[in-house]
Amino acid sequence: MQAADEALAATYKRSASWRDYLELTKPRVVALLLLTAVVGMCLATTSWVPWQIMVPAIVGIGMMSGSAAAVNHLVDRHIDARMARTLRRPLPAGSLSPRRVLAFATIVGALGFVVLALFVNMLTAWLTLASLVGYAIVYTMYLKRATPQNIVIGGLAGAAPPLLGWTAVTNEIHPFAILLVMIVFTWTPPHFWALAVHRAKDYAKADIPMLPVTHGIEFTKTCILLYTILLGVICLLPYVVGMSGVVYLIGSSILSVWFLGYAWKLKFSPDKLTAYNMFKFSIWQLMVLFVLFLVDHYVGPEPVLAAML
Repeated sequence: MQAADEALAATYKRSASWRDYLELTKPRVVALLLLTAVVGMCLATTSWVPWQIMVPAIVGIGMMSGSAAAVNHLVDRHIDARMARTLRRPLPAGSLSPRRVLAFATIVGALGFVVLALFVNMLTAWLTLASLVGYAIVYTMYLKRATPQNIVIGGLAGAAPPLLGWTAVTNEIHPFAILLVMIVFTWTPPHFWALAVHRAKDYAKADIPMLPVTHGIEFTKTCILLYTILLGVICLLPYVVGMSGVVYLIGSSILSVWFLGYAWKLKFSPDKLTAYNMFKFSIWQLMVLFVLFLVDHYVGPEPVLAAML
């Protein structure tokens, strides 16, 4: 690995573009995580979230999520160089050196923690730090290389943002926030395994024990189907426990059936792009699902009726 680093060092740019640093943070992934965090904030109160809380919470959680993503780039740089999907990332492409990436991740993560500690609350700061450590160290450095259940176990760190948003407003952990975490946690395996099925050869080449590599593609498709069914059941729980109303129930049910349709097709009648199309749809599914929480919370029948009364 040292020889590879030295060979790559010869190609480093003298001054990297800001786009290289932005790519390190995985901005599209972080944006989706921040959406779930904002929903967690909004559901934690019956009114609008004060900007004095929302803005620093978004900044702090976003910075620490970006820091975790940068560490992921750093640790996985040799794997990324062997996979077509990640070959052009800043480190394997030679745009940035490992030392710069480590410094960037450290500074951004530390600043994010300070923002949360000073302007939000310590509970949110420590929980966000735990999430960073869980993703950047426990998952990336160990689980990803140790077990085909890496996504299932490590997915808890990526599922934390709704809880972080909730604690930012209330400074306490609530069962409703845990339910939001469970939705993202259960969504993660079918989301990522769909991509792993599509890119199974890449993961095998990189010697990563993803489920399609260790247990075969057909077994993975079965797991995807079962997790998708479980996700549909869990997505009903917010309505069952009174956390959300009929707008969410109808919308989430449509999304669950649609997602299940992809999983069913992937298992029983796939074509070349079914797995990748399911992966792409899963991103929209989670985004729309959490937007439905907001719509139901602020403009659903119950809030409108309460405003009239």
